[in-house]
Amino acid sequence: MTTTCQTTRQAVPASLLWKTVSEDCNLACDYCYYSSCKGQPSPEIRRIEDSLLQKVIREMMEQSRGFASFAWQGGEPLLAGLDFFQKVVQLQAQYAPRNTVISNALQTNGTLINPAWAAFFRQYSFLIGVSMDGPAWIHDQRRKTGSGAGSYASVMRGIEVLRQEKVEFNILTVIHETNVLESAALTEWIDQNRFKYVQFIPGMDFRSQDVGAEGKYLITPKQYGQFLCEILDWWYRDGEPDVSVRILDNWLQRLIGEEAESCIHRSECPSVLVMEQNGAAYPCDFYIHDDYRLGAAGEQSLASMMLDTSWEKFRSQKGNLADACRSCAYLHYCHGGCPRNRVQGFDHDKPGQDYLCESYRMLYAYGEERMRKLAKKIVARLGRRMPARNELCLCGSGRKYKQCCGH
Repeated sequence: MTTTCQTTRQAVPASLLWKTVSEDCNLACDYCYYSSCKGQPSPEIRRIEDSLLQKVIREMMEQSRGFASFAWQGGEPLLAGLDFFQKVVQLQAQYAPRNTVISNALQTNGTLINPAWAAFFRQYSFLIGVSMDGPAWIHDQRRKTGSGAGSYASVMRGIEVLRQEKVEFNILTVIHETNVLESAALTEWIDQNRFKYVQFIPGMDFRSQDVGAEGKYLITPKQYGQFLCEILDWWYRDGEPDVSVRILDNWLQRLIGEEAESCIHRSECPSVLVMEQNGAAYPCDFYIHDDYRLGAAGEQSLASMMLDTSWEKFRSQKGNLADACRSCAYLHYCHGGCPRNRVQGFDHDKPGQDYLCESYRMLYAYGEERMRKLAKKIVARLGRRMPARNELCLCGSGRKYKQCCGH
């Protein structure tokens, strides 16, 4: 859902991430990024108002330039109701110029999916992300209902309905104290359930409004690094991987000369407009704070918010690297990670390193040889030419091919 950040300002964002029902949710996951999720939604769901929905979709479409991407998150976005999303696709069709490609993605806990939802997702080609932390004995420890019951059985019922309707979906797994040492159990569960698209995100120990605080996590960098190395061993499958793992896919993208898809490991933060349910807009979901507020969609145009000076403040952080990052042999893979995760050292006047820096370095050192072999195979399959010995390497290291991936 991300797009490359341009040096020239855009009229409207190519991608919009909208928190559909604010933080209303029917689960009470104990590590939730949003402080108010207690498993008991508001008596009246705080979904996006119809007039605001129409205004924003109209503006997105009027200047879409052939493509428009929407991501619907929460809370639990399905609490908005099927009628809400039927209105979404109706408005998108109403205002879209001819031949516009429209992308909709939705992240859900999966418990509310039924045949009607799945048929709708199939009809309008929604890409669905389902949050699951592993097999029932892991998942149910942290992802509970407001009454304390586990949610695993409900989620798996939802996934079965998605499969019956042939809806595309991926699995998002939060890595925390309960599963970071259980990579074998997780990979066995993935294989048994034939999940083909998965991503792992380290569990955070801070809340969405704590922008001033340093990024902290529920696991140590060494734990996460070891976990990623074990995932690589399982995923590689003698050079013929058949499961998409987001962090490894992104590494491969760099090795074959493409920009990473994930914003964390891109050279620049992308221009994705993040909006609260009430239309308050920010440049990133990790920067929901008055210091980075771009305005309100109900009062301003999307185009005017894309010109706000807060964008420059936000974007400048990515390239403000610690000295250790600038001299790191793996900088061309991670680009310093996420600015939100940077931890200050003793000298608070200098930029810090990503909390997960050690994790990434462990993975890159452990798997680089195998990943380079796989990248060469992919380039050949795509019919591309590998660089000559004295040409720059595809991976972006800045070194000659003979001194880098061709070594």
